[in-house]
Amino acid sequence: MAGGFSTGTLTGAGTVRTERSRILAELLDRVDELADRAVTAMRAEIPAYRSRDAAFHADVREQVGRHYRTKLAVLLEERTVTFDDIAFSRRASMRRAQTGLALADYINAFRVGQQVFWEAVVERAGGSYAGHRAALALASALMRYCDVASTQAANAYMEFQQYAAAEAIGESRDLLEVLLAGEPPARGPQLATAHAHGLGPGARTPLVVVTAVLVGPAPARSDARHAACAAMARTGVNGLRTLSVVRQSEIVAVPALGPGAEAERLCERLCDRLQEVREGLLAEGVTLAMGISTVVSGTAQIPRAYQEARAVLEFLPEDGGVAALPRISPFEYMALRADDTARHLVDPRITGLLAEDRARGGVLTATIRAFASADLNLRAAAERLQIHHNTAQYRLRRIQERTGRNLRHIADLVDLLVAIALQDALPPATNPGRQTLVSATDEGPAAPGVPSAHEPR
Repeated sequence: MAGGFSTGTLTGAGTVRTERSRILAELLDRVDELADRAVTAMRAEIPAYRSRDAAFHADVREQVGRHYRTKLAVLLEERTVTFDDIAFSRRASMRRAQTGLALADYINAFRVGQQVFWEAVVERAGGSYAGHRAALALASALMRYCDVASTQAANAYMEFQQYAAAEAIGESRDLLEVLLAGEPPARGPQLATAHAHGLGPGARTPLVVVTAVLVGPAPARSDARHAACAAMARTGVNGLRTLSVVRQSEIVAVPALGPGAEAERLCERLCDRLQEVREGLLAEGVTLAMGISTVVSGTAQIPRAYQEARAVLEFLPEDGGVAALPRISPFEYMALRADDTARHLVDPRITGLLAEDRARGGVLTATIRAFASADLNLRAAAERLQIHHNTAQYRLRRIQERTGRNLRHIADLVDLLVAIALQDALPPATNPGRQTLVSATDEGPAAPGVPSAHEPR
């Protein structure tokens, strides 16, 4: 090419990519220094930050460092940032709101932090053309990160402000105490609050009571409880805001459901939402044990529902989870409540077969379940199991030979199903193959008789 040179030759895609990786790697080694620089800039540019104490600045520095490391990880992996990546920032946003910091100042701090990071990118890019190209290639990804992070921060901040405003009035807290005492809401603001949550006196609205407690290490338990309480307040399924209150060491929520036939469907949606709340909080470092009562009609039954929600926490392991009574059958509930005596009553031949079957993959146990679910129709059970009819027939004979129980006799089938349910309720350490009776953790269901770690004090 006469009369010039090709910048594409000097700064091809490979060279720019190499420079990009170099810049990011060097910044990763300087995250602590950059976080210090960002906090200094915030204090210089934002009076509301300058007037805060050392503990506030240390918290800001820790959050800035986490954002920088997350940002660099996303850029190094060459992917788009997601809200899950920055779930950790929600609690920090709520802490800023709790201290009375204005939202404008908080978002301005995000701008300052982004500016400090971008200046560091330009600085590390150096004076080469390839370095400049690499820096420009990072610009759009950095803007996306800032947009997602600031949106997440603003939403969490506003959510907590709304929650705190309700708490400041105190009507929600007073209303809950009245309802737990079995009394109707009084006139005035308390009555208005009850109606706003679908909990007016005399109403036969179906509802449940949810109680949750923190489990595991939680260095800022009060902060975590309020974050969980605010999240649970958003779980309404019929257009009403859920009454949700921090009550000493527990969080109590009373979601009202829809009328009549809608209640069952809305209860399913509510249980799903509460499970999502727990998983979302888990990503933020907040671990909950959550109990959900049966569906009751009207506020007069709230005290009973509250006791149910607290009692069902016993089904959860020490690492928390969700125990929802609407999703547990009476049969499963009795198995979860069973003690060692109930297990000792099981015929040793049945216990031996189930233990051996569990070690071999559980095909016989699955056959018993399928046969019961198919209303003793062997052909239908075989279809469910995706096996030949003769194979299913062989398994039934095998079970009868080992246990002395004929699955076509109701009493014998009940014996086997009870034994299986008792096995399912055993802790994971002694029963790795159990089925889920309650949504406890990602690893499986919970056992009865959990120690008092979940007992509200």
